[in-house]
Amino acid sequence: MATKFSFLKLLPAAFLVLSAAVFVVAQGSSGTKQNTRPALPSLSPVATPNKHEETKPIKFSYEFTQPQFYIRHIVIEHDENGRGWITFERLSEENLIKEPLELSAAATERVLALWQALRFLESDENYQSNRQFPHLGTMRLKMEQDSRKRTAEFNWTNNKDASSLVNEYRRAADQAILVFDLAIARENQPLNSPKLMEQMESMLKRNALSDPQQLVPLLKDITSDEHLPLITRNHAARLLKQIEKK
Repeated sequence: MATKFSFLKLLPAAFLVLSAAVFVVAQGSSGTKQNTRPALPSLSPVATPNKHEETKPIKFSYEFTQPQFYIRHIVIEHDENGRGWITFERLSEENLIKEPLELSAAATERVLALWQALRFLESDENYQSNRQFPHLGTMRLKMEQDSRKRTAEFNWTNNKDASSLVNEYRRAADQAILVFDLAIARENQPLNSPKLMEQMESMLKRNALSDPQQLVPLLKDITSDEHLPLITRNHAARLLKQIEKK
């Protein structure tokens, strides 16, 4: 807002006022912050903030816990752009592993569409089915938007959107953990890489990967990594051809 102010430079009382100066600050145009993220349907109706408030980014999270599973605990946290973190724990290991996570554009679109279909913050639906399957693990979905937040917990659900959302996160977690294991193998345990390539092929056939296209740069790099066994490099080349056909 343009401000105008003036002040008189006062001299000691023994002297006359010689002059006055008026300073005017012209109003400048304020720049407009551009949102580079592709427009998406509103996930939930939010009151328009007043000029003193800013809408905080929406936070999404998925958590899986089953103490008897090899991967016993997984947490995925991300924003509307699909960027965030994955944290996981393995059976008989005390250390948490935390890695950056970026869902592909296609996976992010699917995930956000499912959150919107659930109308998660507006709903109070209990996604837990009447049948209990605790041996399969407990899942938690959580969403935060401004001052509102909600968490839903279940071990089995008949809600198709909730089930699909959990499956999307499961694929994202499996893919991220596989990429992490490959990185470790390339650095310290190259002889483990053939088994990991077999695992990747199995996941690709079962549609158990979040987005195989994300793996293309990694596979191309593996094909030329002479620190890895030839069988690993050749397998990576075959997987690249399979992905390109899809």
